[in-house]
Amino acid sequence: MQLLHGAVRSYAWGSRTALARLQGRPIPSDHPEAEIWLGAHPADSAHVVHDGGTVPLLTLIDEDPAAQLGGSAQQYESRLPYLMKLLAAEEPLSLQAHPSSAQAREGFARENAAGVPIDSPVRNYRDPNHKPELIVALGEFEALAGFRNPAETVELLDALAVSALGGYRTLLAEQPDASGLRTVFTSWITLPGQALDDILPAVAQGCIDYLSGPARTDGGRFAAEAKTLLELGESYPGDAGVLAALLLNRVTLAPGQGLYLDAGNLHAYLRGTGVEIMANSDNVLRGGLTPKHVDVPELLRVLDFEPADLRPITPGDRDRPTYRYSTPAPEFALSRTAVAAGETITVSGSGPRILLCTSGTVTTGTSDQQAGLTVAQGSSVWIPAADENITVTAGSVEAEVFVASVGNV
Repeated sequence: MQLLHGAVRSYAWGSRTALARLQGRPIPSDHPEAEIWLGAHPADSAHVVHDGGTVPLLTLIDEDPAAQLGGSAQQYESRLPYLMKLLAAEEPLSLQAHPSSAQAREGFARENAAGVPIDSPVRNYRDPNHKPELIVALGEFEALAGFRNPAETVELLDALAVSALGGYRTLLAEQPDASGLRTVFTSWITLPGQALDDILPAVAQGCIDYLSGPARTDGGRFAAEAKTLLELGESYPGDAGVLAALLLNRVTLAPGQGLYLDAGNLHAYLRGTGVEIMANSDNVLRGGLTPKHVDVPELLRVLDFEPADLRPITPGDRDRPTYRYSTPAPEFALSRTAVAAGETITVSGSGPRILLCTSGTVTTGTSDQQAGLTVAQGSSVWIPAADENITVTAGSVEAEVFVASVGNV
């Protein structure tokens, strides 16, 4: 078991305060910090403290996959199958989806055959893997995720009363299913610039009129959606992704709640800080709300247009002190444990694990390790498969730890 130093990723939508504050570093940070990668992804491996220095976790695994990964080494071709992250969004992320395994393999082979460099900014598939993911909120976390039930979207369009959207409203009312959603989304995401310049200001005005409220009779049911549309329109003027946001569920997670997103699920995180875990992939198909590469035809190939009722995964009081977030993904599992001040617990599970402390301070140890490791808030440790019987002891205040592991171990 060794201390693990994550790789900080700076993107424009990140925060100059959230991750630095969590880790006790000076505020503000020099650049917006969006993610801290805790894993062995080839694009940016975390580093373990090893023999008086640090070494990439990817290198440590390559040198002895059996000891580091255990039984999952053979199953996952000597790769750590998951990637854990700390994520902080101060501004909305891109409108995006991730491919299925079959789509990722086909797309990766196709771009390789076409000679597109792996690090090219127009590359869609950087590996042949799918990317299911789970986000767990550390504070209030807001997102757009999954296509809303078309009947509810019709009610939203009625509430905004934008005449330019009348034809689309009628289409959804007459075809309230995946086919109707596909038609409307495809129409909106491919609108030419002039058409967007006409429609988007009308949508913004509809949101303003709705929020001003004199004619509103629904108690402000769609206030959050209207505010989000205005914010997106201000951040991304002329972007078709603003229209697409009209079709998506708006989700607010309370601290500790999780949201699981499978292949083909259109989503955009809006703001907040959370712990994220996913299959060890960096395949993203973007449709808007970003200055990065957007490939609408490829996005349409992978999207799942079935309406999704994405309910947050909510731990209950009976789940203390440990709650395990259940997902169908075989590559990863995630648990959250509250450790009372001075209490010692045993970390369950086996195989390669990453322990992340998100509040308080803990000391970790094993049955054969005399001196424990002190893990401060925002810090993490790598637990190879060879290490068993891991204990965690909280300091003078209650602590919270997340443990990532392989899902089917």
